[in-house]
Amino acid sequence: MSWCLILFKERTQCLKHLAVSCLSPEADLCIMTRLLGYVDLLEPHFVAAVLAIVFNPLFWNVVARWEHKTRKLSKAFGSPRLACYTLGGAILLLNILRSHCFTQAMLSQPRMQSLDNPAAYHVGLALLGVGGVFVFSSFLALGFTGTFLGDYFGILKEARVTMFPFSVLDNPMYWGSTAIYLGWAIVHASPTGLLLTAVVALIYMVAILYEEPFTAEIYQQKASQACKRS
Repeated sequence: MSWCLILFKERTQCLKHLAVSCLSPEADLCIMTRLLGYVDLLEPHFVAAVLAIVFNPLFWNVVARWEHKTRKLSKAFGSPRLACYTLGGAILLLNILRSHCFTQAMLSQPRMQSLDNPAAYHVGLALLGVGGVFVFSSFLALGFTGTFLGDYFGILKEARVTMFPFSVLDNPMYWGSTAIYLGWAIVHASPTGLLLTAVVALIYMVAILYEEPFTAEIYQQKASQACKRS
């Protein structure tokens, strides 16, 4: 089992480096320039994929914060849990659309010859497997409402989840999803997919910076209310 944890950590560091590379043009200018040489940034499928990648976290954060402030979704659906299930269903559909746009963008642009080989293909499959483990185990640890912003609906857990994969990595759902996209891009030998994966990682980093303080504030409010009652 220890080798699995080492693999998880190594892959995660690679994903974080991929995201940070977007913010460090001096370090990775050659790589990005090479990728851009394969990619038509104005191709409609590519534009649609970028819009889907950016829109999804924006949508769920705006809606969830609006719900936390007004409770209008909970009132409209009759209960916080049903409202959370509905938002979760919408997020799932949007993620399916994002993945479709991502795939179509890859298929509409050239493959990279240096990635079009069995070794790279198997690395891609390994990343798909690692990412799938992160995403699925995160869902099992959090449950549906924990995964889909239940805390914004007032559906709070008793304590912070620390079991696997949270014992190995912070935000494993996001980084697992990024690993899946990276693996999918490598399997398709797609420079377009690699560039879009960098966009995914960057957007998730922004989402984490935006979400984590607010989530911490929600649980701090819960703790304060519990102290007042006691």
